[in-house]
Amino acid sequence: MIGFVVRRLAQLLPVVLIASLGVWGMLYAVPGGPIGSLVGENATPEQIAAVTAELGLDRPVLVQYFDWLIKALVGNFGMSIFGREPVMTLIGQRLPATLQLAGAATIVALSIGIPVAILSALRPGSWTDRVLSGWSAVALGVPTFWLGILMILLFAVQLRWLPSASAYVPIWVDPIGAIRNLAMPALTLGIYVSGILARFLRASLVSELNADYVRTARSKGLPEHTIVGVHIMRNALLPFITIVGLMVANFIGGAVVTEAVFTYPGLGRLLIQAISTRDYPLIQGCIVVILVLYILINLVVDVLYAYVDPRIDYS
Repeated sequence: MIGFVVRRLAQLLPVVLIASLGVWGMLYAVPGGPIGSLVGENATPEQIAAVTAELGLDRPVLVQYFDWLIKALVGNFGMSIFGREPVMTLIGQRLPATLQLAGAATIVALSIGIPVAILSALRPGSWTDRVLSGWSAVALGVPTFWLGILMILLFAVQLRWLPSASAYVPIWVDPIGAIRNLAMPALTLGIYVSGILARFLRASLVSELNADYVRTARSKGLPEHTIVGVHIMRNALLPFITIVGLMVANFIGGAVVTEAVFTYPGLGRLLIQAISTRDYPLIQGCIVVILVLYILINLVVDVLYAYVDPRIDYS
């Protein structure tokens, strides 16, 4: 297992290098740049040239890239063009908020998706199955931005229970304040993802319920909760863990719409702001951090496989 983890971590560097080169090329392939926003519409050619030289954007693209790469290898992603702060400082301010939201949304999704999948799979074709399958379809079909707006109207405007704009409050500093600010964005993301998780887990459970070992366990007189909770769930969890890992990674890098609806200060909003202003160092830094987190989450998923199914050998 240790050798497998080391090999996967060794694969991290070439993947990040290739991704950073691709992102850098796409940034410079798009017309325009940050200079116009910095100097204004009435800037003279001399002012434009001075700002371009100050930012180092007058050098060849490959020279700029390799200069950035050498610094990035030691954790220095440069200065934000518009924020005038180190990129890692800006990312470090937003990343804890995104991780906290991702964790809360995952808890909501699992708390809803797993019971729905189990109840639906144990009674296939029944009215319970139809109702819960309908719930999954509704959860998948409702746009997250629309659900978020409805929650704001209900819980913030009408009932005045929760703040309409969600701030980042560390849960270890103020648990109640953190829950109040996380409740609506976490529910918005979690409800949508619960539909995906419920469908995948239900399909795995239905497939395992018809397996020979289940009939053997029942013929031996094992209680149904033992058969489902110990034997069936363990085999059904393998594809389910993959989907959970992908969803958590998606929360970290792609919860932009939800963060925008609730004005949540996460990494997704920071990346969108950087793209809109063509803040090249900040864009590159955000994408590299998100990519590293994706790879680490996939590594955790692979390690969990071995614990769920002892037949998997990574030696």
